[in-house]
Amino acid sequence: MTPGARLHAALDLLEEMAASPRPADAVTQAFLRARRYMGGGDRRAVTARAYGMLRRHARLGWWTGDGSPRERLIADLVLTDGLDRAALKGLFTGMGHDPAPLTAAERDLAARLAGQPLEPAEMPEAVRLELPDWIAPPLEASLGEGWRTAMAALNTEAPLDLRANALKTDRDGARAALAEAGIPAPGGVAEDGPLAPLALRVHGRVNLAATPAFRDGLVEVQDAGSQVAAALVAAAPGMAVCDLCAGAGGKTLALAGAMANKGRLLACDVSASRLERAKVRLRRAGVHNATLRVLDAESRKWLKRQAGGFDRVLVDAPCSGTGAWRRNPDARWRLAPADLESLQAEQDAILARAARLVKPGGRLVYVTCSLLTAENEDRVSAFLEGDAGAGFTPVPMADAWADADMAAPCPAPAGATALRLSPADHDTDGFFVAVLAKG
Repeated sequence: MTPGARLHAALDLLEEMAASPRPADAVTQAFLRARRYMGGGDRRAVTARAYGMLRRHARLGWWTGDGSPRERLIADLVLTDGLDRAALKGLFTGMGHDPAPLTAAERDLAARLAGQPLEPAEMPEAVRLELPDWIAPPLEASLGEGWRTAMAALNTEAPLDLRANALKTDRDGARAALAEAGIPAPGGVAEDGPLAPLALRVHGRVNLAATPAFRDGLVEVQDAGSQVAAALVAAAPGMAVCDLCAGAGGKTLALAGAMANKGRLLACDVSASRLERAKVRLRRAGVHNATLRVLDAESRKWLKRQAGGFDRVLVDAPCSGTGAWRRNPDARWRLAPADLESLQAEQDAILARAARLVKPGGRLVYVTCSLLTAENEDRVSAFLEGDAGAGFTPVPMADAWADADMAAPCPAPAGATALRLSPADHDTDGFFVAVLAKG
């Protein structure tokens, strides 16, 4: 593809993202599948431009007056790449698959932006931090004085973290299989990921799905923070474990590995399509002890009859996803204040439902990928203060960490009863984990 054709493809991808309710990563996967003719370098260039512009969305919008994707692209090429009008003319030729030539208004835009910094002093703080105005105050209140650093970290590109599948290999075995497939990190091998004992980190964009290591189920894609959250369930062989909001099964897979395929593992979700994806992943990983259930009206009745039947219940609750903005930078612009209110009500309801499933002596583990206190500490406090939380007590995070047999030192402050992870402090996605024991 010519440089101009790559820009045209990036525009097409951005327009598909804007028109779809799906997350950016899902749209990108479908976009690339439909264009198998694109080479690896073309794919990397197109996605890098599109995701870069998503991470500069507010700043480019400030300069263009919330202009069209094409106007934002022109602004990006001038402000970020430093291109002049002659260079732009060579890209916007209208020939072949290049974008159409610049209009008079677009040439004026390029001239106005020439020599300007992307972030001038007069740019509002929320714009510089790539945040909707309304969410900046609750984020600052939740994160304290380091909130600007956390926001800057959330606007960087996420690394590719993998989890070695303990049912088939260990971390060193997975590392060797990746190296054999030609997927090294700087230095020649995949490096250990942060905190999680089975985490591997690969730098750069790679075609993981084409490797035997992935196809044979030796590794799965999972952020190191998500791996830590699953490990803190402290699932063990022979237990009865319920993953109540399993989604596509990322944490279910980690739980199955911790259980060594022994015991009872139930994965539930309201979405049949997500559980279908989980089924494929579980089969590839060699999981034999998991049962999948779609939570429709009939299965909810069935679930009620399982009251007191589980040693561990994991609630990976639906949330704002603020901690995962590195992976889906468009998500911050899809979130509205009303969404937070409905999510908090849903989180309370799921916690109450999950509590009934825990047997005496068992544990309820509440997880979100949110950075907001309203979805994290406040929800745990509301649960413990209500009728549903009667008999539950918070487990000190140092104890939960030790019970999970984690090799790395516990990153939670001394005396903490919950864990907060963030890209700025721990080089993971943002996660919150609280472990609650039933007496």
